Amino acid sequence: MKDAYLVINAGSSSIKFSLYFGNGDSKPVLKAKGQVEGINVAPHFIAQAVDGTVLAEQRWPADSNLVHQDLLKHLIDWVENHLDGARLVAAGHRVVHGGPRWSAPARITDELLDELESLVPLAPLHQPHNLAPIRALAVVHPGLVQVACFDTAFHRTNPKVAETFALPRELTEEGVRRYGFHGLSYEFIARRFKEIDPVRAAGKVVVCHLGSGASMCAIDNGRSVASTMGFTALDGLPMGTRTGTLDAGVVLYLLQQKGMNAAEIETLLYKKSGLLGVSGISNDMRVLLESNDPHAAEAVDLFCYRIRRELGSLAGAMGGLDALIFTAGIGEHSAPVRAMVCEGAGWLGIELDPAANAAHADKITTPASRLPVYVIPTDEEMMIAKHTRAVLAG
Repeated sequence: MKDAYLVINAGSSSIKFSLYFGNGDSKPVLKAKGQVEGINVAPHFIAQAVDGTVLAEQRWPADSNLVHQDLLKHLIDWVENHLDGARLVAAGHRVVHGGPRWSAPARITDELLDELESLVPLAPLHQPHNLAPIRALAVVHPGLVQVACFDTAFHRTNPKVAETFALPRELTEEGVRRYGFHGLSYEFIARRFKEIDPVRAAGKVVVCHLGSGASMCAIDNGRSVASTMGFTALDGLPMGTRTGTLDAGVVLYLLQQKGMNAAEIETLLYKKSGLLGVSGISNDMRVLLESNDPHAAEAVDLFCYRIRRELGSLAGAMGGLDALIFTAGIGEHSAPVRAMVCEGAGWLGIELDPAANAAHADKITTPASRLPVYVIPTDEEMMIAKHTRAVLAG
């Protein structure tokens, strides 16, 4: 009998899921995917086959009062009825924060869940929504093994100097340090790149995970050694609605001179800044690239400028650079952004192939380019499925 694994990636108003089949050491095979969106508003469930064919869909009215537990029961019931003779053996969850302790996925216990709850202050906009379906699923399907896969785990190989802020030591020991995020994506890319170019994968690589949330990671011989995100997922590159790196003095100014409170500042930094804040138009890179508004161009320019600055910083942290990789929504699909980054980083020996870039080829530099640049699609869900199976296998 085949084993089936349910992968869950939960946010504030949606639960994305993927269903994988797989036994032994074979690569898990994606069978279906979908999401429950509009949670706490007007829930909408949709399940699709790999080719996008809609397998099931249901909507509930705004006054339905359905909570995570109700919607997860609907999801589990659908999964159980579409296993094609397979057996659902576990659910793997993306959990944004694993803190300083967890450097690998772990089977969820009551003790682990309590520990992860204690990390909510470190990721207040993500962690609670990651944990809610874990608790709900434990009620809906109490016998099902659940596995937590941490977005911070891949970065636990960072040296201490890369994790430390110049703050009083007691704050560092309390957990105020750089953690890094998007680790599941970076781990997938590191493994995939080893298959594509094992020689360069054993060297020094910078990966640009560019999407609504954006970050970059320095990977030396398959191990994370530095990243642009730090204590929270607010740090580093400008993002769809997040500021990225910000002088802490700006926060003091907002508090002392503008009279803003903590909640107002949090909303400003997380939801009203980034591409949206600079452009005043949209947080969607596609919309900005199509706009003739000069503010849209400024937002795009700032985004690419920051990528180029961080590229130099990460290469400096490793003492060299053997390859550059673009991934995630913008990284995989926006040829103009890739071109702006590469053309501004010509000093690294990048010679872009415009035709290959426009075609979103796997490799977008010319044969003469001293530094090769790749476009590799990420698959965090596949990474979670593999981790979940590995935890079950012990």
